[in-house]
Amino acid sequence: MKKYIVLVFALTLFSCEGKKEIELSKADRTIVADVQEHSPIYMFFKVEEKDTIADVNRKNSIVSTNWIFNIDKRLPLRLIVPELIKLQAKKDKSMHKNEAAENYFSYANDVKKTMAFLPFTKVKYIVGKPLNNDIYFGKNDFVKFNSQTLKKAELQDYLNNLMIEHESEILVSFDKKISFDEYIKCKVFLNSLKITKKGIIISDTEYLY
Repeated sequence: MKKYIVLVFALTLFSCEGKKEIELSKADRTIVADVQEHSPIYMFFKVEEKDTIADVNRKNSIVSTNWIFNIDKRLPLRLIVPELIKLQAKKDKSMHKNEAAENYFSYANDVKKTMAFLPFTKVKYIVGKPLNNDIYFGKNDFVKFNSQTLKKAELQDYLNNLMIEHESEILVSFDKKISFDEYIKCKVFLNSLKITKKGIIISDTEYLY
């Protein structure tokens, strides 16, 4: 079985194919500090004839365990999400699937200088644009909610002050060109939101366009 050594901001995989490295994404807080009984999946950043490729290695993944996805922070979402969809579907359809097993992204807490993990088992990825009612993350420090452009720091208060008459599910969407590093930062930010407005639900469905 392949072994990997976790440094703070990089992950190195040693195998019969030689040494491969993954530059880890970074965020300022930890969602999950430790994951037991896990199998690693790697997505390496690779360039072939000027094209960027997500080089996926899942040889050590065991369906009955938690899966930790170690993804190079430089890869764009447009390359990562199709692979995530395929791997999620394969795990879900397996007769050996453990219903209690989760899927996590690994990243580095650049404040504490430790490894951290972000669960995404319930996330359903859709390549395409939602009709409406979505928070959109692009390639800057702003977010869009429907036609309204906001600073990230304003989003929590904006959602908590929405006038709604019935339960409202808020979808989440991302620019397909953003890097995995930007995506992790957005996900950690979303996790930090304190939604006090009754009836507002942040959806587990994520759109990519």
